This record gives sequence, C-alpha cells and structure tokens, in this order.
Amino acid sequence: MPIRPRHPDRSSTARPSRWMLPLRGCLAAVLLVTCCWNTLAAQPVAKGPDAQVAALIAQVKSIGLKGEGYPAAVAAQKELSASGPAALIPLLKAMDGASPLAANWLAGAFETIADKTLATGGDGIPAKAFEAFALDRTNAASARLLAYEWLKKVDPTAKDRLVPGMLDDPSADFRRLAVTRLIAEADAAKEDARRLELWTKALTGATDEDQVKLLVGKLDDVGVKVDLSRHFGYLLSWQLIGPFDNSARDGFAKVYPPELSRDFNVPLPGREGDVKWEPFTTKDDMGEVDLIPLLKPYRDSLAYAVTTYKAKQGGPAQIRLTTPNAWKVWVNGQLVFARDEYHRGSMFDQYVIPVTLVEGNNEILLKICQNEQTEDWAQKWFFKVRVTDSSGKAILPAE
Repeated sequence: MPIRPRHPDRSSTARPSRWMLPLRGCLAAVLLVTCCWNTLAAQPVAKGPDAQVAALIAQVKSIGLKGEGYPAAVAAQKELSASGPAALIPLLKAMDGASPLAANWLAGAFETIADKTLATGGDGIPAKAFEAFALDRTNAASARLLAYEWLKKVDPTAKDRLVPGMLDDPSADFRRLAVTRLIAEADAAKEDARRLELWTKALTGATDEDQVKLLVGKLDDVGVKVDLSRHFGYLLSWQLIGPFDNSARDGFAKVYPPELSRDFNVPLPGREGDVKWEPFTTKDDMGEVDLIPLLKPYRDSLAYAVTTYKAKQGGPAQIRLTTPNAWKVWVNGQLVFARDEYHRGSMFDQYVIPVTLVEGNNEILLKICQNEQTEDWAQKWFFKVRVTDSSGKAILPAE
C-alpha cells in the first residue's frame, strides 16, 4: 500500500482535516488586517480642527518682510476667518512674536470670527478665557487689548472689574484706561482732599503726554509742584561737541573722531577749527537740548552728545528720542538705530528704540545732523531723550 503523505499536496483535492479550518481562517484574518494597515499607513493622517488652525496660523506668520509667501498667507488668512469660535484664543496667542503685518492679519481673522459669533447670539465667545488672557501680562499688549475690547461686548461689567487694577500695567493702553477712570472719578468728587488723592494716584501710572500734563496742571492749581522732566525720565546733562561738517548731507555716513573714542580733554578738528567737549545741562521741563544757541554755524552741521546713564539693574529698556533732525544712537559703543531724515516732525516719543542696559554705567552717544534748508520751519536742531520701560514709564537712574 502506498504511503500517504502526512500533509496533502497543495494540488490535492483531498478535503483538509477539521483542525486546519480555524487556522486557515486566522491566517486570512491576519493577512486582511495587515493589508488594511499598510493601506492606512500610506495615506496622510487627517488633521483635527486644532491642528488645522495651527497650520493656517503658521502660514500667516511666515509671511516675509518683503512679501515672501504672500499668496499662501492670504489664502490661510481667508480660511482662518471662516473658522469657528474655537480659533479665537489660538489667534490671540499667535499674535505674540508675530510681525506687525502678520499680527494685523491675525487680528482681522479674529474679529471676523468674533463678529459672526456675536451676530448669532454670542454664545460661542469664550468670555472667561478672554478675561484670563487680558489679565495675563505676559501676553502681547495688542492681543490683550483686543481680548478686553471683545470681552466688554459680551460682559459689560468687565470694565469696572478689570480697569482699576491696570494703573501699573506694562501696556500703555491699559494704563491710559486706568488713568482716565481716576481723572473722571476726581472730577466727580466733591471734596478737595479726595480730588488731590485721585490726581496724585493717577499721576503714578500716567505715561501719555496729554494725561501727564493735564494732571500736572490740576496739581499745580492746588499748589502741588511736579518735576515734569523727572516724571518722564528725561536725561538733562550731556557733554556736547561740534559743529562738524555735514555739507551735502554727507556727514551722516562719515565717521568723525567722537564715534571712535571720547576723551573730554582732547580738542578735535571741527568744521571751522578745533572744537572741544563742553558740559551742558538743559533747564527745559521736557528735556529739550537746543543746539542752535550753543554751536555755530548750525546749517550743514552735525554734533555729538554723550551722557552716562547709571542703571540700577541690567535688562531690557527703551530709549525714547525726539528730534526733527537726522540721527544715530549708540549704547555702550554699539549702534542701536539711525534715521537719515530731516524735518519730519518732532512729536512726543517720536522714536522708540529697544535696548539692553547693563547694571551700572551705560554710555549713550548721539549724532544729530542739521541740513542746508533755509525755510523758517527748518531752523530746528535739538533733541530730547528719556529712558523708559515698555509702557513708557520712566526708569530713573540709580543716582
């Protein structure tokens, strides 16, 4: 009798034994699962709403200073604007660190979504999250203000609850709200002592020129004198040297000796003979150093001014400069900013320059250039400088 193989040949039509049926079914199931897994793995993973919003925000924030990525950013901003209210807080958070253009587009998407949500009853606007965001002083100031403005639309009580605590806020906008509230409260007060108390308190937080001068005037009317230059933190005492030649406005780019070293005892060749450093302290309440009476001739000329600012501690600060002239600013030997423009106005805090100060002495050097114009309105050659924090509050020197 021929010997049967223990396992039938694959070509055999013989019926398999009963114990092989479950095994074959398991193998088929394994093959099916493996096939499906490989197919799924080859497909892109679908993004959830949060991931989609994050990707669109990143696209908007990636727009370059020269418009790089503009079409993609426009498309992303349009798609963001069509999002639901769940995108509101991510949009606010994304404004931190965004370029001015990107922040503006993100704010636009935010307001489009918020408008649509409010029009349908406003139930989707996260008022509590808006309040928490506005109160978090580590968030971007513009985003905090946006959250606050929309919070007021759905919660009218927010103003009375939040504004009183904003007198020392790092945001100038929130400080202004708090000061405005105190001024109004003082105007409504019936007792002189109460008005004086409120004006004095408001002045501690006031950083805007109009509010400060209003409060100083009210205090002056009742016999309280305020040192305006100290309140603003203007630097009053300087060493000055000039004039140097600025014919054809070439002096702005030219490097004169004061930019390289500063020895107050050594005369230097100036525009019309030797010039030397001279100490000068302005008596102006707003810290103005007028160079025209001090340095002749002043047309087609430039001058240097240097002072030492002693910081109580190192860290970020702002130099706020006002001048109608072309200028450069160095801090501790490093050029921090420059502007080659003439007679474009001289508003309060015209230029705000972020700097990092070291603890102790910091040298601030200015180059102030006047041009050849003869019109009456062009006969200005001056500067004002103060040192502040990001809200505009003065950082007074150690001494």
